Amino acid sequence: MGGHGFSALVEGHGRRVLVDTGTNGRVLLNNMDELDVEPDSIDYVFITHGHYDHTGGLKAFLEARSRPVKVIAHPGIFVRRVALKPERREIGIPFEKEELEELGARFVLRREPFEFTEGFMSSGEIERETWDRAVGYLAEDDLKPDPVKDDIALIIDLGENVAVITGCGHSGVINIANHSMKVSGKPVKALVGGLHLIGAKPETLEDVVKNLDVEFLFAGHCTGLESFAYLRCQMEGVEPLHVGKSVEL
Repeated sequence: MGGHGFSALVEGHGRRVLVDTGTNGRVLLNNMDELDVEPDSIDYVFITHGHYDHTGGLKAFLEARSRPVKVIAHPGIFVRRVALKPERREIGIPFEKEELEELGARFVLRREPFEFTEGFMSSGEIERETWDRAVGYLAEDDLKPDPVKDDIALIIDLGENVAVITGCGHSGVINIANHSMKVSGKPVKALVGGLHLIGAKPETLEDVVKNLDVEFLFAGHCTGLESFAYLRCQMEGVEPLHVGKSVEL
């Protein structure tokens, strides 16, 4: 069942990690059922950032489980966020932290990189040495642009190299790849997820082609059809992400 948002199941090192939960719990649980993935079989949940289309299925997922689960994320995921186009609307996590904890979420919120189980590392807050793709506003006393500092990536150890899962790539895809290489000490074999290149200027896409050092790029969600087409024409190893897609590395 297709739908706006992002969610991926990562299996490796004897663990199952659910990366993000999409927008809608009904869609998430339907697809888990179709793929014969029991909610209780998930060992960890990894939240890439606190936008609704990456966290909206979290409550339904927790309700479908019979036991608590650790949720790895950045401390900033619960800040209140809004978008102003096409009209003002809430775009943050649609749940309170306390109600999720009552349902069994055991939050592990850290800014720094760390290995939370063998072979799986949180990137921590990503160094932004070049452009990023931050969006939206923080809804505090006054609206101010949201830098989306809670945008983190999952780094999976593949032995000689690593795979990196990004939800939306708000930190900038080049920054994400470079930071992942720095904290893991290994090259990036594959970068998987949304790259938030919808509406990107030609010079931004050209920069990705010239400076993104990965072997494979599996791009979907907020990458944008036009931007994906450009990358596919200009780079090798570029493939689309779609519901039900399986990637083996």
